[in-house]
Amino acid sequence: MRDHAALAREVIDANLYLALGTADADGNPWVTPVYFVPEEYRRFYWVSSPTTRHSRNLTVRSTASLAIFDSSVAVGNAQAVYVEATAAQVPDDELEPAAAIYNSRLDEGREFELDELRGDGLFRLYRATATEHSVLIRGGDPEYGTGADSRLVISLD
Repeated sequence: MRDHAALAREVIDANLYLALGTADADGNPWVTPVYFVPEEYRRFYWVSSPTTRHSRNLTVRSTASLAIFDSSVAVGNAQAVYVEATAAQVPDDELEPAAAIYNSRLDEGREFELDELRGDGLFRLYRATATEHSVLIRGGDPEYGTGADSRLVISLD
């Protein structure tokens, strides 16, 4: 039996971008790629302008979905992690430690200063907190395959 939690951790560790799914007040969906930094596989950070569609969506609807995958692999070799989450802008009183986490994965000289992420700064730091993780199960999987791709809910505790 495969260790699906280990697979999920590998996928999260190996990738720099995730597809962020949000919805506006009327439920209209929006998906965008964002560079992300994970924290303990439960929290995911990214920086965006508060004027972007996904940031505006999060001000009215805090539920989000994330998909993390390597789009460069051949068809039939994909691995993916799906995350259901609540997401919001990181509050100013939590910004310093959260920014340190985000900056830890950036190349030297690319780090964000706190003043860039609050007040008159152009950007804000956002955080998604996982409520559920699942992994892709390919249709041909000998252990779980049903003929069609599916998801398997897992625990990363």
